[in-house]
Formats: sequence, C-alpha cells, structure tokens
Amino acid sequence: MRLEKKATVVSMSVAGLLVLMKMSIGIMSGSVSILASAIDSLLDFIVSLFNYFALHNSEKNPDETFNFGRSKIEPLAAVIEGVVIFLSALFILYEALVKLVHPHEISFLNQSIYIMIASSIATFFLVMFLKYVAKKTNNMVIRADAIHYQTDLFSNGAVLFALVAISYTGEALIDPILGIAIAFYMIYSAIPIIKEGVLMLLDAALPEKEKAKIIEIIEAEPVIQAYHYLQTRESGSHIFVSVHIVFNVSISLYDAHLVADRVEAKIKELFEDKKSHILIHMDPYDDSEINEDEEEW
Repeated sequence: MRLEKKATVVSMSVAGLLVLMKMSIGIMSGSVSILASAIDSLLDFIVSLFNYFALHNSEKNPDETFNFGRSKIEPLAAVIEGVVIFLSALFILYEALVKLVHPHEISFLNQSIYIMIASSIATFFLVMFLKYVAKKTNNMVIRADAIHYQTDLFSNGAVLFALVAISYTGEALIDPILGIAIAFYMIYSAIPIIKEGVLMLLDAALPEKEKAKIIEIIEAEPVIQAYHYLQTRESGSHIFVSVHIVFNVSISLYDAHLVADRVEAKIKELFEDKKSHILIHMDPYDDSEINEDEEEW
C-alpha cells in the first residue's frame, strides 16, 4: 500500500475516534464549540474516506476510456475537501451566532476539558504525520488533508482555551465568541485549497519559476536554434510538458532525437517527485509564425 493511502487510513481512524469522544461529551455538555468540533471531525472522517478511494483510483493505469489516467481525481478530492471545510465553518458560525443570542451554561465542564486535551494531542500527532507524508510524496490530497487537520488543531486549542476560561470566569459567552473566530479561520484556510484544486482542474500552467527552469534546460543545448509552443500543466501527481524545438535542417533525425531525449531526461529530473510526461516535437525550421497565422484564420 502506498504511503499516501496509509496516511488516509490513519486519518480515518483518528477522525473516527475523535467523533465518538467529542459527540458524546458535546451532547452531554451542550457546548456549541464541542458539538461543532464533533461535526467537523465527522466530516473529516468522510473526507478521509473519500481521499482513500480518490488515491486508490488515481493510481490506476490509463485505459481505453481514460487515456491519460485518472490523476485529476486528486485535485477534485482537494476541492471537495476545501468545500467541506468551508461549509463546516459556516455551520459552526451559525451555531455560534445562535448561542450568542440565546446563551446557556455548559455542563460537564471538567470532562469536556479532558476530552479536548486528548483530542488536541491526537490531532497534533496526526498533523505531524500528514505533513511528513505530504513533504515526502508531494501529494496534493495529503497536503490538503494536513492543512485540514491543522485547522482542527487550532480549533481544538481554541475550544480548550474557551472551556478553561469559562471554568475560571463563569462567562458562557466565551464559547460562541470563540466559535465565530474558529469559523472565520476555517474559511480562511479553505480558500487556498479550493483555489489550487480548481486551477489544476482547469489545466493552469506551472508557476513561472518552474517554467523558467524548463526554458533554461532547452536553451542550454547549443544545437537547438529556437523553441516555441511551450505548454505545461499539472494534474495531481503528474506533470505534463509539451514543446516544439527547432534544429538546423541539416541535422540527422538520430542526432536530433538524442538531443530531445537529453532535454526530456533533464526536465524529468526537475520533477523527480512527480510522474512527468514530456512531449517534444522536433522541427527542421521555425514554423511558429505560420501556425499562428493559420490559428488566427
């Protein structure tokens, strides 16, 4: 089993345990912060389950239906995860505003504090593990999952702080006020995840810094006279690059092919943590202006 899939199994297990702990104490205590956190953990479990199947399907080999594979399942999963974070934040915001208007005391305060301490510790170690996997694999789904659980870590800490503050001050309004702050932080965290996933689904080009490195590799070959139609995109753990390179008309096909292979190998080295697909079209002359005229027509 791939490390990424193992990470989703660990995420599901931790999220399932946290749901049971938070939901039981949340219902007993009546704390909107704990109930919101419990619902968030339930959504975490569902998202991690979806991520597992997304990663499982994204690694399938290309076939007659999906000639380029299913790598776009990964950014789709990231977008769904971002939307889940956003919607759960709206729910927390709603619950907090209701309690702000109709405040009530929290029961089982000490038990609630113990549950949130245990939850924070479990979430902390899960975030560290997911960050390790994300760094090692550079997988978008795991990176989004790490950010997701990191928001949970902050929200758990905020809930714990609120419960301790309430136990000392007796002021129940601390709970919904902090719930509002947590909701806005979750919305802030969800937007970059959604944006990155949508850009990948729309086949956005690689960042200019990475495109510049590709250009540097092409221009370093003395026999290449020019290049055009450099196109790039990223799809989950896959990188796609296509380019036309221009040779002198007198060069042999064999020699031109050797140069193209060398360029392809160097580009793949830039993205050694990804599966790179490089398509190089070898031109005996620069036909970019001719093709541009035809496209305009």
